[in-house]
Formats: sequence, structure tokens, C-alpha cells
Amino acid sequence: MTQEINLKSEITATQTGQRLDQTLADLFPDYSRTRIKEWILDGSVTIDGDVSNKPREKVLEGQIVVVGATLVEETTAKAQAIDLNIVYEDDHILVINKQAGLVVHPGAGNSDGTLLNALLHHCPGIELVPRAGIVHRLDKDTTGLMVVAKTVEAQTHLVSALQAREITREYEAIVLGSLISGGTVDEPIDRHPTKRTHMAVVYSGKPAMTHFRVAEKFRAHTRLRLRLESGRTHQIRVHMAHLGHTLVGDPVYGGRPRPPKAVTPEFFDVYMNFKRQALHAIRLELAHPYTCEIMSWQAPVPEDMVILTKALRKDTEDNPSSIL
Repeated sequence: MTQEINLKSEITATQTGQRLDQTLADLFPDYSRTRIKEWILDGSVTIDGDVSNKPREKVLEGQIVVVGATLVEETTAKAQAIDLNIVYEDDHILVINKQAGLVVHPGAGNSDGTLLNALLHHCPGIELVPRAGIVHRLDKDTTGLMVVAKTVEAQTHLVSALQAREITREYEAIVLGSLISGGTVDEPIDRHPTKRTHMAVVYSGKPAMTHFRVAEKFRAHTRLRLRLESGRTHQIRVHMAHLGHTLVGDPVYGGRPRPPKAVTPEFFDVYMNFKRQALHAIRLELAHPYTCEIMSWQAPVPEDMVILTKALRKDTEDNPSSIL
């Protein structure tokens, strides 16, 4: 599948002397600078009728620039009919409430059965959008809200908004230990130096910032609300582990389950059978890439986390003098 792109504009006085790639990015903000540079290099751009394949070429007032390009399929993955919990959809974006166990993007050990495969089935034409419109990810066993771009233009705007920290992403989590108050973790993240499937706080890594506040205190755990300023892989899980408050059920950073002492058999059963990190993307807010309207969605906390929260509440009531 392909889509023809035809764009035309005149260089203004204020743009005189600018690089061609910079000017085209300003004139046609629906497309990323990387894509525009590709179009220049492959001969899809003309200035006053002559092909220009030099991104650094300087432009002059009055010149007519034309882009005649073809969008081609960005993925070879196959479409698969996988159920999606769709919270919102229009011609430009799709917001889903991702279920636990759904991998977002194909990779080692997950060649299909992913959100990307589901999107290719649900949205014909989304194969023309890089990564099938996926602009941010959730870990396989993290639940909650994700926005997907259905067009190249929408994706360009959403990626820019994400980089500018104009998209609000809030999470709910349950962590080990009793936190007295909220705070901010501002620590860089990169691959773990020896465990290559893990991430870690690494001081040569990429900047990462997580804000958190206490939502509810239990005997030996805390329910948190968190907000991301950045979006590094495993960011919340790594930052909370760095503080010594790993997420309940986290198989990578939490180690073996550690229930409090003197618990009931019922609590023990709920706690030991919680087999994923207790993390849910509960709220998403953004400016719509086409209408610019501020839109917000909330996803109810999933049943397994509701059951865990109730069990922690009951354990705290049963042991009021043991609160840490």
C-alpha cells in the first residue's frame, strides 16, 4: 500500500538563507525533519522546478518548493485480529486501555500477537505510519492508557508533543515499604552494565524524571500516583527500585515476593498470586493533533490491582499497631 504526498509553498523573506531541510520542516510541520531529509535525498523535492537533493542548500525569497513523495508501508508485520479495549477513536488518533500480557511491539520472542499486529488489523492504512502509529509504549504486563496515531501527520505532532513534555501520563502503582510523602526521582537511565535485559540508574544514561505522591498507606506497602516527565524503558520500575521501593509483583526488579509477617491465609494467597508489576497507566491528557482540543481520559484500575488493594487495606486494619 502507498500514499502520494504533494506539497507546495513559496519561500518567504524571513526564510531566506535558511537550510532547505529546516525550511521544509517549518513549512510542512505535519512531517518530521527526518522524513523531509529522506525526501530531499531521494530526489522528491524541487526548487523552481529543479531537483534539489542537498538538505543544506540555502533557499531564497520567492522560490517555489514542491514535494512529490510516496509513503510506503513501514512494517512487514502481519495483521491479526486481537481484541482491543478502545477508549476513544477518530480519523486521527486511537486511545486504548491495554490489557496485561499484551506486548506492544514485535521483538525477540514475540514475533506476533502484539499490539502492533492488532493495530494493522483494526486500522487499514496504518501500515504507512512508522511503528504502526505507536508513539509510546507500556511494558507487557503494565496495563492502561496508550495513544496511537492513525496518520503520519498525527504521529509527527504527538511525537513532538511527547518530546516537549506536553502529554500528561499518570500511573497508579503499589510498592513495597511505607513512604511518608511524595517526591521526585531525577536519575538517568540506561541498560544495566551486566544484565542486558534490565535497565538501571546509570549516570552516563539518558535523563529521566518521575514525580510521585502517596495515595494510600498500608501496613508495609504504599499506593502511589506517579507522573512521567520522560519515557525511558522501565522508568517507573527502575526509579522506584532505586529508592528501595520496588513494585509489588515486579519479576525483574522486585525479586521474590515478600509478604508482611503475620498475614492471613487469604492475604497470602492474593499476594503470592499477583504475578505482574502492580502498575497501571490511569490517566492520559493531550492536545488533539488536528483540532488542538485538550482531551483527557481515565482508565479504571484493573480488577487484579483492586483485589490486591482491598487485601492490603484489610491487612492494615487487622494489624493497626504494625504500620511501618
